[in-house]
Amino acid sequence: MDNPDLKKETREDKNKKSKNASVRWSIKILVASFALSIVFNAMSETALQKVSVVPAFLILGMFILLGIIFDIFGVATTTSSEKTFHAMASKRVSGSHQALWLVKNAEKVSSFCNDVVGDICGIMSGSTASIIVAGLPLRGTSAFFVSLVVCGFVAGITVGGKAFGKSFAMTYNDKIVFFMARVINVFSKKS
Repeated sequence: MDNPDLKKETREDKNKKSKNASVRWSIKILVASFALSIVFNAMSETALQKVSVVPAFLILGMFILLGIIFDIFGVATTTSSEKTFHAMASKRVSGSHQALWLVKNAEKVSSFCNDVVGDICGIMSGSTASIIVAGLPLRGTSAFFVSLVVCGFVAGITVGGKAFGKSFAMTYNDKIVFFMARVINVFSKKS
């Protein structure tokens, strides 16, 4: 006969372990966000000091595009199914084990892709836009309007791109996850 007190302890232990794992993950994400933000900011500041307006807009576009791509990866991972990749793994398809890992850890993968990289890219694109506008030889009302247009452009492209990306990610989720897995597979073989 099962002892209900033992089951209760087991559930409490699981809850405690889950909370501890959540705290550890949150600390890892905090550290990763801090480190990536510093790296991206240093690269951006260094590059923007030495370039004219056109390359500065290319750097801005890179941050926007990177944020959209990682948002697509995060959404694809959370909407993908393990079933497809179990079938591939049984046939020993290269990258299928990495795809299974991504889907089984969808919460963490999505958190990293959407929250860490995606949010940092959003912040960096905003600060890059501000640096670009501040570097333009404009004064008064024209500087104000150019600032509004550039910031509106950045926000519009980012939000619109992510909206399109979410739809794309949900439609092609398994293909996107498998692509990510194959890239991870290639890099894991090199190291």
